[in-house]
Amino acid sequence: MGSEKMIPANLERAVYGMYATHALRVADRHGVFEHLTRHGGDSAEKIAAALTVDEDTLERLLLVLSAFGVLDAEDGRYALAADVRPYVDREDPRYLMGFVDHLIDDTADQFGRLDGYLRAGKAETDRDAPAPFESLYRDDESVGRFLNAMWGLSHHVSHELAALADLGESRRLIDVGGASGPFSVAALHAHPLLRSTVFDLPQVGPHLTARAVEHRLDDRLDFVAGDFFRDPLPTGDCFAFGYILSDWDDETCAALLRKAYEACLPGGRVLIMERLFDDDRGGPLATAVMNLSMHVETEGRHRTAAEYLELLRRAGFADGTVRRSGGDKHLITGRRPAGSGAGR
Repeated sequence: MGSEKMIPANLERAVYGMYATHALRVADRHGVFEHLTRHGGDSAEKIAAALTVDEDTLERLLLVLSAFGVLDAEDGRYALAADVRPYVDREDPRYLMGFVDHLIDDTADQFGRLDGYLRAGKAETDRDAPAPFESLYRDDESVGRFLNAMWGLSHHVSHELAALADLGESRRLIDVGGASGPFSVAALHAHPLLRSTVFDLPQVGPHLTARAVEHRLDDRLDFVAGDFFRDPLPTGDCFAFGYILSDWDDETCAALLRKAYEACLPGGRVLIMERLFDDDRGGPLATAVMNLSMHVETEGRHRTAAEYLELLRRAGFADGTVRRSGGDKHLITGRRPAGSGAGR
């Protein structure tokens, strides 16, 4: 008999990835990453004793995380892989575990609908389902969990995006659907003369206020409650859409950008900050995965840079440019022509 072949490595990681996701969350919740951040490498026995957790269960979790490359294991000691540490350190702005919580608590259960989507399409399957943000914003706990996830995904890269946006000439930023303000906070810290208004649903207000106070920006960061489908946008000279347009179809995106155009002062700009597909839509992996997530969680999709530039053109914006960050969220900008009449 011939020997059995191993499952190809890429398929193996795809099959067993759900275990890694849950192992990440459990390890984080029980302080494993915090312990390793503070103490460096340690044995399962010593980690279990320090955290007063079951050693057998802990070691099984550590072995999974080591196999996935999250931990380095040597001579019975476990340590955080060097490139992983910032994303599991609660004190680091790149901390990612809030997003992992969102994936497990809010996203995973929705993937069962994909079967219906394949058989009958999304519109028919979701005919009687609540609107996307009715579910995400169903209560304050859910709102907080979602906003924390968005903060974890956005705040660190927002500092780079704010630099790429070159906001030195801007004075009033309107952060459309800006959540608890990850981009606004980064932009305001970088530009002392800038003021920002986050425009979002009323449930977001207390969370934005708390972030503004936390970052000592409550004198320059304010909140306007509204629904960007029904209400006019505040007037400004710079409009930001961070992880917003990927929630909606092309026609809705064009309408939202046109609304921003009408509220934008002549010569002002719009900033789109999104994951981008490669031109051939062959990747990156995270964009392809989140594109599927957008299908079950929202009514949108991820796009190529060229597709966003076309949406800007349709809305009336000119001088479209693409500036890529070192992360997975990039910047597409457009300008309202100076001679196009006054903003509202």
